[in-house]
Amino acid sequence: MNKISFIKTLVALLLAGSGGAFLASSHADEEKEILYWVAPMDPNYQRDKPGKSPMGMDLVPVYADKNATGNVVSIEPIVVQNLGVRTARAERSRLWRGIDTVGYVEFDESRVSHIHLRTEGWIERLTVRSEGERVKQGDFLFDLYSPKLVNAQEELVTAIAAGSNSLIRASREKLASLGVSDKQIAQLQRDRKIQQRISIYAPQDGVVSSLSVREGMFIKPENRVMSLADLSSVWIIAEVFERQTEWVKNGQPAEVRLSYLPGQVWEGVVEYIYPSLDAKTRTLQVRLRFDNPDESIKPNMYANVRIFGGPKENTIVIPIEGLIRTGRAERVIVALGEGRFEARDVAAGIESGDYVEILQGLEDGDKVVISGQFLIDSEASMRASLMRMSPAEGEEPTTESPEEPAIRTAMGSGVIKALKSGENKINLQHDPIEELGWPSMTMDLMLDESVSLEGLAVGDTVMFHLEQRDNRYLITSIHKMAPGASDHNMEMRP
Repeated sequence: MNKISFIKTLVALLLAGSGGAFLASSHADEEKEILYWVAPMDPNYQRDKPGKSPMGMDLVPVYADKNATGNVVSIEPIVVQNLGVRTARAERSRLWRGIDTVGYVEFDESRVSHIHLRTEGWIERLTVRSEGERVKQGDFLFDLYSPKLVNAQEELVTAIAAGSNSLIRASREKLASLGVSDKQIAQLQRDRKIQQRISIYAPQDGVVSSLSVREGMFIKPENRVMSLADLSSVWIIAEVFERQTEWVKNGQPAEVRLSYLPGQVWEGVVEYIYPSLDAKTRTLQVRLRFDNPDESIKPNMYANVRIFGGPKENTIVIPIEGLIRTGRAERVIVALGEGRFEARDVAAGIESGDYVEILQGLEDGDKVVISGQFLIDSEASMRASLMRMSPAEGEEPTTESPEEPAIRTAMGSGVIKALKSGENKINLQHDPIEELGWPSMTMDLMLDESVSLEGLAVGDTVMFHLEQRDNRYLITSIHKMAPGASDHNMEMRP
């Protein structure tokens, strides 16, 4: 049962009047003490009376349990079953340092040629009419009429007639410096016939990626006539998050999947790692090269990328959905048996796909809750806080303030539906946010004062970071992605 099904089941049980007691008890609901009320989709949103959550859902009561202590709570077995609480074992295994990210396709710049002229003149008999046309090496492209080229040809013919080897050599070098090929110069020496127009030919196979001229135009050397790109090899620029930058190295294998060809995988390598991070997105750009003999990968496509960074051996691994991050701490809910659960602090290591490494806090074989853990954790945290604030027997009460609520952060992606700069809000149709248990939905989200909407427009696909502040979530950073962005979370099992 996923998080959405879990929430629906919990609400249904509450409305039906059964399972309303989240904690184990032999008394009826009305006889139990209600500690507080919690939002079904955000256990950190707590109130001392019934009401609505920020997302418009009824708050859920949490009851006292006199038999539970510290970070341990008890739940009736029937409630565990009805709520679909699922567990997974912590295992000592191998975890691949896989980097799942996104990228966009670009031309392989080592296979792109730009055609410039070395003298001014007029374009005539242009055979290429539009971008995207395919040419072969040696194909005729256009004629150039240039008075400077005509004069240079006359100088060579005059030098040949005079029989001066030094003048002939100087005239040949001048024509070559103006872009006339050796073959054309040799032809001029043989027949001594001056050409009013010099023909320009394609230097390589490829497609016309840009075309800046039309027939009859007057151009100068600084004007680019056209560019030819060979698509038999392409680059993919991938964006790697800051925390994963140490994993990626030159020469590592990589895979690419494209949404328009499901099931097909292209294999390539990491060719270059750019030296600095993007200041806004906090990502590192990595260049991958892929052979593309059938040209099925097109420039400007959006790609799902997986980079293989090598395995980490003999480490404790759990499903990533079992890890609870609060911004200041990391913990898991451990099933102790007989309906008892413990909120346990852990230290998490690397993440890879659907799994995360646990450096300390768990042993091989521990059972970790991977569905329903947020409400259990909320109850355990509240119980521990109440115990810390209550004086032990024989001690005087203290005046220390309770611990500040932990800050929760999450990352998401979605499409902009409306920009509300005047209200410091943005309306997003976002994908599911697993860290918070949020399903896909369209909603308004507040912006942090430091976040700028400059460069964003309705319809843009974006990635964003959320941070909980004062019982609400703020967008603390937002980054526009390339057109056609899609979910890029790919499975990476140990």
